Amino acid sequence: MKKKRKKTPILVDKRTLETILSDQKIEIDDWSNEDLCSRNEEKLIDLKSPQAQVVIGVRRSGKSTLCLQALNKANVKFAYANFDDERLATLGAGQLSDVLEVLYKIYGDFNYIFLDEIQNIEEWPLFVNRLLRTKMHVVLTGSNAKLLSSDLATHLTGRSSEIPLYPFSFAEYCAMRGINYKLRTTKGIALQRKTFDEYVQNGGFPELISIENSRKYISTLVNNILKRDIEQRYHIAYQAQFEDMAHHLLNISPYVISISDLVKTFDFKAPNTVRNYVSYLKQAYVLIGIKKFSPKSKKRVTQEKVYAVDVAMMNQRENAFAGENLGWRLENIVLSHLIRKCQYEGLDVYYFKSRYGECDFIVCNGNKTLQCIQVSYDISSDKTRKREISGLLLAHSQTKCEDLLLLTDHEFGDIEKDGHHISIRPVYEWCIETL
Repeated sequence: MKKKRKKTPILVDKRTLETILSDQKIEIDDWSNEDLCSRNEEKLIDLKSPQAQVVIGVRRSGKSTLCLQALNKANVKFAYANFDDERLATLGAGQLSDVLEVLYKIYGDFNYIFLDEIQNIEEWPLFVNRLLRTKMHVVLTGSNAKLLSSDLATHLTGRSSEIPLYPFSFAEYCAMRGINYKLRTTKGIALQRKTFDEYVQNGGFPELISIENSRKYISTLVNNILKRDIEQRYHIAYQAQFEDMAHHLLNISPYVISISDLVKTFDFKAPNTVRNYVSYLKQAYVLIGIKKFSPKSKKRVTQEKVYAVDVAMMNQRENAFAGENLGWRLENIVLSHLIRKCQYEGLDVYYFKSRYGECDFIVCNGNKTLQCIQVSYDISSDKTRKREISGLLLAHSQTKCEDLLLLTDHEFGDIEKDGHHISIRPVYEWCIETL
């Protein structure tokens, strides 16, 4: 990997800044008039806090909309600047005071400021720290966990609160499609089931609900993240190999990372190159990683398993291979939902695997295992059913957890096996019940 180079700032005169920031004000005023989906993460944004509220997540997951709704519902006066605007691409940290001055000219007096995709400006934390010292309430968004977290840790220790945001959950997808997921009539259940089939295929990126050409949208999104958020920012030396590996991991997720296999497959010179590239994909929220379950901390840091941040990235890209594997996509949806749930409750998610079998997810509170979850699209085959149940029983034998859950596409029931109770639930109901 080449050494990261700092970009050379080019001054943007204040008149031009005023034009750009005025254009952006019109844009958010238009947003405020739209019928937007309420997100659960809104309640995590504490606008009364003296800490900066930092919303992080994959591009196009709705971070800006989330912050805007929180600010509007609080009925506070705020100023807005979006640093993902190509007209501000060369702006340096030295001009952030000019930005603030122009914002006061456009908005008048304000005590709240919303800075979108702030990580595009180098040395931004110093500016934010200065705002916080003046008792300004600051709301930030960013699409790179590493840059935000490392800068926050260095410059804003104890003065920031991070809120991860992912694409729509199934409940949010239903809300945007006008489906009452709480309606338990025959018609209500049928519409919920039909909507879940769409969700498994299309994923939860908010804009896809109103875009017909989802394949082009997702292909463009993934390519922009790879080229702009990763290759340019980290000055990737082997761009073609990096992109091939990224698409490969999306094609085969969920996948237990094997550094040696990836080195061999893509002819990298060193294992550390692969480790860095996988890390960048996670930092940009293309991939989500979970650790292997073990009662020993040392073993939990090895053999990470990665998932796509959203099923749309698995099957809606050009040359995607995961289109027909509904089992992979169902497992990915379950993991995404668990990640959302666990971030609220302070829990951890692992996968379990041994020489005797495996279980998809282990949910823990510290050292205590709360639930073992197995995911299978279709368990009508006796062989498949036995394999999935055996995996749950194996996980129980290792964790002593009695809450055993088998999630499927459509089956519902309860069984007793070897003295243990196993619940069988369809994913579309489980996603709603575990909000």
